[in-house]
Amino acid sequence: MKVSVCMITYNHDKFIAEAIDSVLMQEVNFGYELVIGEDCSTDNTRDIVVDYKNRYLEKIKLLLREKNLGMMQNFVQTLQACQGEYIALCEGDDYWISPHKLQKQVDFLDSHPGYSICSHNVKIAHEDSARVYEWHGSKHPEVYTLEDLLEKGSGGATCSLVFRNRVFGDFPEWYHTLKGGDWVLQILCATQGKLRYFREVMGVYRKHSHGSFYYDAVAARSEGKETIALSSKNSLQMCEVLDKYFNYRYTKLIQRQKAFWYWRGAMKYVHHKKRITAMSYLLKAMPGLSFWSFLRGLWVILLRSFLPRSFVKFLRFVRYQCVNSL
Repeated sequence: MKVSVCMITYNHDKFIAEAIDSVLMQEVNFGYELVIGEDCSTDNTRDIVVDYKNRYLEKIKLLLREKNLGMMQNFVQTLQACQGEYIALCEGDDYWISPHKLQKQVDFLDSHPGYSICSHNVKIAHEDSARVYEWHGSKHPEVYTLEDLLEKGSGGATCSLVFRNRVFGDFPEWYHTLKGGDWVLQILCATQGKLRYFREVMGVYRKHSHGSFYYDAVAARSEGKETIALSSKNSLQMCEVLDKYFNYRYTKLIQRQKAFWYWRGAMKYVHHKKRITAMSYLLKAMPGLSFWSFLRGLWVILLRSFLPRSFVKFLRFVRYQCVNSL
């Protein structure tokens, strides 16, 4: 088997058919399988994937969980069931739009043994608005090293990733404790080879009200934890774990990524009128921020703290109109 497409899904009945169809439409000159990890959904997702399995017996491998495992456990166990030389990722609420996506990425990895993983540009579609935009612009680098990923963050959306199966061996035990794994997966792959990014848009990443962040927030609330800036907190946890994993050899690079998430967290807290916590986050970001980025963050905190929210929204609207008129 040349390629295994790993697809995890939970409560995706609005999206899963489009995701599966986008995999089945691939035009390739090699054999591939679709491995679906269905995590005991409470909607009609299971009925839909079972129907697809009955229609494509040889193409689809279906893993029906007896109880809900959670995203990371479901992801790891679905990956472990993949037998292909390469693994492509497409979660059940995303989809591919190019029928040549798999062929292009596999051809590249076949002919470039120095690369362990590749990705591509995607469109980001918001469920609650008509906004659609690209993940990265034309200036996005085409090659990432391990150091680049540690410093700059993800080299591509989850649904764009194709990588060599078991290139880094087994997942570290701490991987199962994370709240999200695609950036860390790229880093683990990059310990064995570079990442190649294609600027062509070949997939769609959805942002919707019941995405993975929603379930992270539900879990946090059930544990009595605060949900403000939750994505920042989860990402900062990843930074700490990675820093320790690499025995603090890349602390300076990881500090820049931590600065980004502290800065994002500060903006979330000031949005909720928690000025002291926002200022604390901004100060923690200082070691990895430029002087002007720090001033910008300080300006935003002061602006949102002392001006009415309606006026701040008006200023953002004016800025948006000015940018789009250029």
